[in-house]
Amino acid sequence: MTDRVRISFGDKEVRVPAGVSVFDAASWHGIAIDSTCGGHGTCRKCRVRVDGQVEVSTSDPRAFSEDELAAGWRLACLARAGCDLAVEVPPLVTRPKAAMVGVGRQVILRPAVQKRCVTLTEPTLTDQRSDVERLLDALDDLEPSVDLQAVRNLPKALRENDYTVTAVVVDDRLVDVEPGDTTAQRYGIAFDLGTTTVVATLLDLSTGTPAAVASMLNAQQPFGADVITRISATMLDPDTLGRLTGRAHETLATLAGEVCAEAGVDPGRVYEVALAGNATMIQLALGIDPEPLGVAPFVVASRALPRVLAADLGVRVHPGAPAYTFPALGAYVGGDIVAGMLASGMDRDKRVRLFVDVGTNCEIVLGDGHRLLATAAPAGPAFEGAAIRCGMRAAPGAVEVVKVDEDGVRLQVIDDVEPVGLCGSGLVDAVAELVGIGLLDSSGRLMAEADAREKFPALADRLREVAGERVFVLHWRDDEPAVYLSQRDVRELQFAKAAIATGWRLLVEELGVAEEDIQQVLLAGSFGSYLSPANAVRIGLVPKIPVLRIVSAGNVAGEGAKMALLSMRERAGADALLEEVRYVELSDRPDFNDRFIEQLAFP
Repeated sequence: MTDRVRISFGDKEVRVPAGVSVFDAASWHGIAIDSTCGGHGTCRKCRVRVDGQVEVSTSDPRAFSEDELAAGWRLACLARAGCDLAVEVPPLVTRPKAAMVGVGRQVILRPAVQKRCVTLTEPTLTDQRSDVERLLDALDDLEPSVDLQAVRNLPKALRENDYTVTAVVVDDRLVDVEPGDTTAQRYGIAFDLGTTTVVATLLDLSTGTPAAVASMLNAQQPFGADVITRISATMLDPDTLGRLTGRAHETLATLAGEVCAEAGVDPGRVYEVALAGNATMIQLALGIDPEPLGVAPFVVASRALPRVLAADLGVRVHPGAPAYTFPALGAYVGGDIVAGMLASGMDRDKRVRLFVDVGTNCEIVLGDGHRLLATAAPAGPAFEGAAIRCGMRAAPGAVEVVKVDEDGVRLQVIDDVEPVGLCGSGLVDAVAELVGIGLLDSSGRLMAEADAREKFPALADRLREVAGERVFVLHWRDDEPAVYLSQRDVRELQFAKAAIATGWRLLVEELGVAEEDIQQVLLAGSFGSYLSPANAVRIGLVPKIPVLRIVSAGNVAGEGAKMALLSMRERAGADALLEEVRYVELSDRPDFNDRFIEQLAFP
């Protein structure tokens, strides 16, 4: 074995130490290979085709057929480069289906960004006030501190434009002085920095209307599908923190460029950004060590961060543009949930309402207009399609809706193409439908084949064994199971829904209300937008209330970020939530495990 080997990824050739995994070699050189486990060999998503001598790992036969193995297909994280290789990497889906908008409220337009066009009197020998003094005197209702950039631009802007300039004030700082009258051009960007998907909305701060919106997969994805995997990656390799920070900056900068280009807006006219994200995503984006978030007692670096600039996030807009970051209630109820509470009015509605942001880490808020309780439940990655045999993100080819009756199976697939996998909403649908007709019992066990042939003759042939595991086939390809629901998949969903159900039931008890008192359930996030309320009730994910009371709230974190840009009053309301919400820790409750086990069964 040589000391170093060459690996060709298409047109890009890299040299790495012999014995390094193909996944690590790609990651070090900025080549994205799909993964949800962060390269630990458990998710089986990092499929690559290798031309060269690479041994078959023990996990490869469970991920590929014999023909695929013979053709060189391997799991990149387990493929060790002992000689020169050529690697074919399937294109990574960078634009998964995502909720762009969500439930929000109308606000009084009062952004932090203000522009004032003034015409100043020219200095004379009897009036030798400095340029800055002359400008500040004209801004008699404002008392901003002055940034260096504004001082640099002021003399030339005054003298080349007959002393008519526009002062740009953000919060209490004069960040720039522009020649002439530019008051009609003031913009901000609201970011929802999700673990999986990032959404950016360009807002016209003069009118409060969106000018453009875009979304993309978080470029940190190859380091793991969930925050715990990414935190673990930084603990195993100190250099990973810098890589994750760089990937976050790359994602935010790309989206900022896209929305500005789409709207035809000069990025220099974007004077503020707002960022909603969970505590881990925010700390990684700012280069703050996330290790304390991943180990008991789970401590966030700061609940409210000091002043941050857009440049600190890698966002190339006006150099003086600040970035408003939402406060975090704790390590696992972060600024994205505060933004969601702000948008949905959880602190002002007198009804008993339950807010559930369904994801790898599920955040839950319960309020009655007087009290607000919040907690986090470790749901696991099943809802993101990870740890599921045929799981995938909500991208073209993903089964998102499943209908099953005694006569057969009907699928709805994203982009109406041939099914290639199962996303989170499709997983919930498949399990709920099978529970509904009785092919899955309340314990989550698939019906025996003999019983199925007697009771469901049209469906019995779909009960098969794949790699020694019982499955229910949803789609065939060349008479072979192509997309299916496995017995282990059902268990993964049971664990996820049990964690969530335990969380909201404990909050119900803490608030002193009953399940039937809940008047509205808000399902937040991209996953919540596409989840069937009826099926969420059927599997016990949410309280058993009329489905019309269960609302898909969509991207409420993004809506909260927009509100923070448009209204200083709403921003103050978000900051005040730090003192209004009581966080309930589940991990130290002695009864949590028993309660969790009680919720594993389907109703």
